[in-house]
Amino acid sequence: MKIVIISPRPAHLQEMVQVLQTHSHQVHVFEGGKTRMPAIAEHERPDLMMVDGMCCDPADLAPVEQVTTRYPRTAVLLLCAQQSPEFLLQSMRAGVREVLPSTAAPQTLLDAVQRIAAKLQDATPHVAQGRTVALLPCKGGAGATFLATNLGWALARRHSVLLIDLNLQYGDALSYLHEGRPSLTLGDIATDIHRLDASFLTACAVKVNPNLHVLAAPDNAIQAMGVTPEHVDAIVALATAHYDFVLLDMGRVLDPLALRVLDRAQTIAPVLLPNVPAVRNAQKLLHMLQELGYAEDRLHPVLNRVDKRSDIGLNEVRRTLGQTLQWQTISDAPQEVQAAINAGVALADSSRNCAVVRELGAWAETLSPTLHEGHSGLLNRLFRRA
Repeated sequence: MKIVIISPRPAHLQEMVQVLQTHSHQVHVFEGGKTRMPAIAEHERPDLMMVDGMCCDPADLAPVEQVTTRYPRTAVLLLCAQQSPEFLLQSMRAGVREVLPSTAAPQTLLDAVQRIAAKLQDATPHVAQGRTVALLPCKGGAGATFLATNLGWALARRHSVLLIDLNLQYGDALSYLHEGRPSLTLGDIATDIHRLDASFLTACAVKVNPNLHVLAAPDNAIQAMGVTPEHVDAIVALATAHYDFVLLDMGRVLDPLALRVLDRAQTIAPVLLPNVPAVRNAQKLLHMLQELGYAEDRLHPVLNRVDKRSDIGLNEVRRTLGQTLQWQTISDAPQEVQAAINAGVALADSSRNCAVVRELGAWAETLSPTLHEGHSGLLNRLFRRA
């Protein structure tokens, strides 16, 4: 386990190093105080960060919470001269795993480190990382949410899938697949981000079926405003460790939160309709994405609601937007799609023989080979075993 120790006392640093290195831990020491935590966490990315010299003032926990929020996989252990009940409570709320006296005996220190190592071992997935697919509309009404939800349904036939609704202000992805309201949302995770782990994530998601979970958008604008790029980054990072696929239903705005999400996405799927205004918007969006440095092989635009009788088809769109991009096309089936949306069910359940269902299944198949055979996600293995 990689351990970082921060202490203002050089002698104490060496004592702790001697204790921990005898148990084959990789130990890095830094002289100083708690204010160094964020910079050291960013540079070292340790499994465990031990901070000596904390006092009993809860106000001192700001840099601690900054680390636990931004790096949820880094455990924090504090060494404090005094430990008031209020400080212990605030420490746990800030995401601290253990609080020990500054003068803790070597065996006490080793026992605490061993407890943390065991928890990290249990939480560490021994599987390949899941694939992240971001769908974003080039224009309002493009059908990105319908595609995200129904692609998730198609993928869930063979894989574990988490759909995250990132249309924070007006997200309604859950209603495309489920009649009920979520008891917890993305906003609840952001509020209690220090609690973020696999069990909390799955508890907040709605189980549409055993393999398909949906993390709903916040209930209201106030909650939505509290969701930061750091929150979403931590959630997506954890989700990819526990699901085969993470689908991101995004809004149209390329703000810092959206860019943080797109940085993690292996596949970015702009969705457009076959009409002139939509193609113009798609041209602007693709240009912006390329200017921002997203590689062309990550851009997989989707031409939705294609009607063979239309004046604009895939050939015309490709000539305008790029012949080398890998395109996905989905047919137009307005009556069947609208009926499924109104009923709050997947199209495959209401109109199994619809061409759109077959095309979504084919799209899911093109994404599936990117997973390593025999290395499906933890949740998927559990579901199959059940």
